[in-house]
Amino acid sequence: MVIEFLKFKVTPGTREDYLQKDAAIWTTVLAKYPGFLGKEVWINPQDSTEIIFIIRWATKEQWQAIPLEDLQAIEQKFAQAVGNTYELVESKEYQVQ
Repeated sequence: MVIEFLKFKVTPGTREDYLQKDAAIWTTVLAKYPGFLGKEVWINPQDSTEIIFIIRWATKEQWQAIPLEDLQAIEQKFAQAVGNTYELVESKEYQVQ
């Protein structure tokens, strides 16, 4: 199993809207791809602008097989929905042993 770790900063006061739209747009689409095992959302109780996503993939190959055009289209749709309210701060990959 592979973990996709994404850390975002959102504009103060936009977290709940951001999370709702992320679930409706990103999670819904990713769930249709082979290898998607699930997604956790971690929120920082001391910093309402920090959001971490832990996305589980069966294999790195399945995760990386998502066409770039698809990812760009999803990101464009998401950006239109939430506007300029977020920034990707950190992106990492982990393997589960």
